[in-house]
Amino acid sequence: MSAFARKPGLYAVLLWLGLGSAQAGSDMVVVGYGGAGQKAQDVALFQPFSAQDKSKLIQTEYNGEMARIKVMVDTGSVDWDVVQIEGPDLLRGCDEGMYERLDWNKLGHKDQLIADAAQECGSAALVWSVAIAYDRDKLAQAPTSWADFWDVKKYPGKRGLRKRAVYNLEFALLADGVKVEDVYKVLATPAGVDRAFAKLSQLKPSIQWWEAGAQPPQWLTAGDVVMTSTYSGRIAAAAQNGSPLALVWPGSLYGMDYWAIIKGSKHVQQAERLIAYTNQPEAQVRYVEQIPYGPTNTQAAAALAPELAKWVPTSKQNLEGALAMNVEFWVDHGEELEERFNAWAASK
Repeated sequence: MSAFARKPGLYAVLLWLGLGSAQAGSDMVVVGYGGAGQKAQDVALFQPFSAQDKSKLIQTEYNGEMARIKVMVDTGSVDWDVVQIEGPDLLRGCDEGMYERLDWNKLGHKDQLIADAAQECGSAALVWSVAIAYDRDKLAQAPTSWADFWDVKKYPGKRGLRKRAVYNLEFALLADGVKVEDVYKVLATPAGVDRAFAKLSQLKPSIQWWEAGAQPPQWLTAGDVVMTSTYSGRIAAAAQNGSPLALVWPGSLYGMDYWAIIKGSKHVQQAERLIAYTNQPEAQVRYVEQIPYGPTNTQAAAALAPELAKWVPTSKQNLEGALAMNVEFWVDHGEELEERFNAWAASK
């Protein structure tokens, strides 16, 4: 992911004003979450692929809005081709016929990929992690858990959280003392859901909601929040460039973003070639060197330098005390929980 600055830039706006409708007969459009993550994809994946494939692609950004893709498919006006998407949205969309089925015999590299990377309608783009981030220069004592995140007396000030139920219900239960291995057992019960929302309500006056992945590090640097949930790669990239931002790995939640081809794409073959290219170990190493999200190809993971591997979510030391996203849970319950969350967030 879940993982990116999600405000459309001028290029995206131009795309929607004119280029979007014109591209159906011209260049393939690849849609990501923008920011540092997409810049890394451009350098490590898109540019080298275009040079090798002797083809062109246009990039644009979105905030993960599935409704936009559904309208394209339902109306037959498909202006996008390849989209980066979170696991639960991929599985739901696949069941609803929003994405092309992938032929893994044609794509190749399946035997090199980590578990669950190769899906019927998607190929994992990266392993992300959502963790607590803070500024070492602004906090005398580092937080160590979600219980600290909720402790506004010990750490007064605003907290950043993504404006969705997913991630936050898990974090709320961890803050309330639920063990990592029991989070989804508890969340699978009505009482557990009530418990998570009650815990979120305790923190609600101190929450500053983020929707774009670029916002958490910006807010930390500006002093707008004292700590925030964030995609780990954003903070790792900043820290590698000398920033005092730091991560709390225990209690982090990790999962995968996927590449999917929108049903009705006019560039399916080119899209398949792009996905096959991004699964090559050499390409993935280049990507992780640009921004330290986890590779999905095991050969790429084995080739990472130790200094780089320490920032990767799937490194052994970073998995200790981490929670793997239960994609099936969010496929089954995501719609109702997001509706409840939106109503709760809008209430006073």
